[in-house]
Amino acid sequence: MSKRPNDVSVTPPPFARSAVLTYGTQIAAAFLSLLSVLIVARALGAEGRGNVAFLTAITFLTANLATFGLQEANANFAASDPRSRRALATNSVLLSLVLGGAAIAVLSGLIALVPAVAGESDPTLRRIAFAFIPAILLQIFLRFLVQADYGFVVTNTAFLLAPALNVVGNGLFYAFGILSVGTAIGWWLAGQVLETVILAWYVQRRLAGFGRPDAALARRAFRFGARAHPGRIMLLGNYRLDQWLLGAIAGPRELGVYSVAVAWAEALWYLPTALAFVQRPDLVRAAREEAARLAARVFRAAILITALFGLVMFAAAPILCVVIFGDEFRDSVGMLRILVVASLGVTTIKLLGSALVARGNPGLQSLAVGAGFVCSVALDIALIPPFGGTGAAVAVALAHTTAGLVVGTIFIRTIGARASDLVPRAGDVGWFVGRLRERFGAGGRAAAAPQPDANAADRHADPGTRLRR
Repeated sequence: MSKRPNDVSVTPPPFARSAVLTYGTQIAAAFLSLLSVLIVARALGAEGRGNVAFLTAITFLTANLATFGLQEANANFAASDPRSRRALATNSVLLSLVLGGAAIAVLSGLIALVPAVAGESDPTLRRIAFAFIPAILLQIFLRFLVQADYGFVVTNTAFLLAPALNVVGNGLFYAFGILSVGTAIGWWLAGQVLETVILAWYVQRRLAGFGRPDAALARRAFRFGARAHPGRIMLLGNYRLDQWLLGAIAGPRELGVYSVAVAWAEALWYLPTALAFVQRPDLVRAAREEAARLAARVFRAAILITALFGLVMFAAAPILCVVIFGDEFRDSVGMLRILVVASLGVTTIKLLGSALVARGNPGLQSLAVGAGFVCSVALDIALIPPFGGTGAAVAVALAHTTAGLVVGTIFIRTIGARASDLVPRAGDVGWFVGRLRERFGAGGRAAAAPQPDANAADRHADPGTRLRR
């Protein structure tokens, strides 16, 4: 496999193809993750599942807190200036070691001062899990670097292989009767390392590779990341802080029940996540009006599809939680139904927030997510002690709804869109499906003539302002 020259940009693949492949990968990974959760839950019960969820959540959250937003700089800098890729790759390696080591030290010190932060987790397993924080950091940095060059195939492959390894490992250990909290954590860590290795191999063999570190570029990345990082911290806090607090306050069993509801609800978040990844390079390169039109139209289709899937999941909650996982997880039915409501806010944050960052406004995304984070922390503290997992679910739903409303308002005022541009229309889902059928129907060939556009404004727009086909 030949290495791409450092100063050459690639021709972007069709948006529809990248979106379908990325979303398909997200769904497949979600299925594998659910299967792994099911294996652990059946083998270890709610308490054992809670212990695994607590340690993975605390490790993953800490690694993401330590990024300082540098992955966002990787995405924007590599997309706008291909010559910076070699230095960005090497800077990513060095900074993952430095920031990862600092994160381990800070977290260990915090636990020593406030032991309740660690909940009921095993000290040895904590130390083992924390040791892998630098590898997870590097994975995050390299994923954004590769996606800036439209390397969705390799990022999707790496993303899928990690949960696949988890399922195989947990399944084998369960079959032999030796699955434990420790081995489940071990397989999760092995999957994270595998994903990191694949991305590093691709950067070296297919992209520009690793060059000399660049201190000036690192300083620019820190300045950019400093504006994006608060939003990412708070967004991640909205996703994972509830599990950390729930495990520390209510114990592993309650977290185990809640984690099943979260595992199902997160399936609704994969479509906006995939679309945000795929459209990010285009939004960085696009003109202002083109970026606004692209982001708004993809958002409208995504919000309608998410709402439809959410209604199905709401109705099927008893089957998903009780029939599949067992009666011990009955309380997760109500939690899941509450979390379904949060999916609309998540879709808004993912797509419109990513558009703000892509257009060089990471601080505005941070402002919007900050509103949700403040709401989340206040409600978690108020609702988890008396209501456990149900209180955590209510906090998540209200926090994401708040953040979604704020980010939508900021998007309208900043990007140049109108409020009506974000209101779903009857033809949006049909338009989205039509683009996919053009790309994948009739043996993978596009239709001979484009289908009429449901939106008159888009119909008369320059073809360059539409989604790539």
